[in-house]
Amino acid sequence: MADPRAFISFDFDHNENEKNLFVGQSKNSKTPFCIEDWSVKSAMPESQWESKVQDKINKCNMLIVLVGKTMASAIGVAKEIKMAKDQDVPVFGVYVDGSNSSSNLPDGLQHNRTIIWRWEEIASAVNQMMIEGKNKK
Repeated sequence: MADPRAFISFDFDHNENEKNLFVGQSKNSKTPFCIEDWSVKSAMPESQWESKVQDKINKCNMLIVLVGKTMASAIGVAKEIKMAKDQDVPVFGVYVDGSNSSSNLPDGLQHNRTIIWRWEEIASAVNQMMIEGKNKK
């Protein structure tokens, strides 16, 4: 079986460096998932962005939210979380950029589903996501 596919949701204005580090480190970890860089690279009308992102999320087994300090104000991230939940794509978060359990989270993401950036814990969360949502099919 191929590794599960993960869509990475992050605050483009504040956490692009953390996203790049996360993706790079994931390739050298023993974490059982692959990340496709499906970020929308150019500005476009919101309805077009929503359609493209929704299609990309639907092709994934899970959505991983990189939770930075300013994440609660990232409107696009909250929309991506809602899209994932609407499509039965399970979601979990990973604290980055000095954020922690006292940080504000975007709408739709819970503290009990947000973990520290430790690859063993991420692997455990990935395995849990594979038994949830549409992955059960």
